[in-house]
Amino acid sequence: MSETLRFFALHWRLIVVLLAITVLVWESFYSIGPTQVGLVRKRFGKKLPGDNPIAFHGEAGYQAELLMPGLRFRFLPIYAVTKHPWVQVPAGQIGLVIAQVGEPLPIGAKSAVYTTGFGNFTNLEAFVDGVAGPDGKKIKGEKGVQRPVLAPGTLAPIHPVAFLVITKPQVYGIPVSEELRRHIKGGTLTFASFSLEERQLEVTRIEPRATESGHVVDMVGVVTALDGEPLPAGDIASRLGGFKDIEDLE
Repeated sequence: MSETLRFFALHWRLIVVLLAITVLVWESFYSIGPTQVGLVRKRFGKKLPGDNPIAFHGEAGYQAELLMPGLRFRFLPIYAVTKHPWVQVPAGQIGLVIAQVGEPLPIGAKSAVYTTGFGNFTNLEAFVDGVAGPDGKKIKGEKGVQRPVLAPGTLAPIHPVAFLVITKPQVYGIPVSEELRRHIKGGTLTFASFSLEERQLEVTRIEPRATESGHVVDMVGVVTALDGEPLPAGDIASRLGGFKDIEDLE
């Protein structure tokens, strides 16, 4: 028997173990594309508290921290990684954001409170833990439809479990609710799954229009708010921020 065969015969168990470790380490590297994020799911750990679908302290389940573009390492037996695209809002359209994490909406509210500290919903920790508001009080993100929409041309790495983003071409994110999961079983989620119409995801344009006689008439847009504090009887809502910009011009 040659020396090589004798070596394999004596150390085959060690060789198998080394090969298995090599394969595991190799498979634990993930190449995240320039417009992708890596969603990490931990296989083992403490159970998530309550109905929170995201782990912030190493519990088992979807992790709050996303893998950004580049070559990343997460040990395969402990973690699973799936790749998801960055949210992209086409020109002339908007992206409607629905939070699946955060505080519950107040009774009667149709949309969630928002502060500029939440940005484009890319800072999940700030959204969940809260940021200081103008009066110094901490404002935490709330579940449900968010008041601001993503502007045309937005390209952002938004957590696919924490938020759903609805655009005309596609719906970004992984739904948590059973009702939406049933929609996926029958196909893919679309804006119609949320009872939305195409025009509701398009930018509203206020532009001159031609009358039947051929005259061009300037147009204005009148906004009616369907959410917020009720007005006193007979009052008309003021502009956001009042008229300070007009006063400054004067």
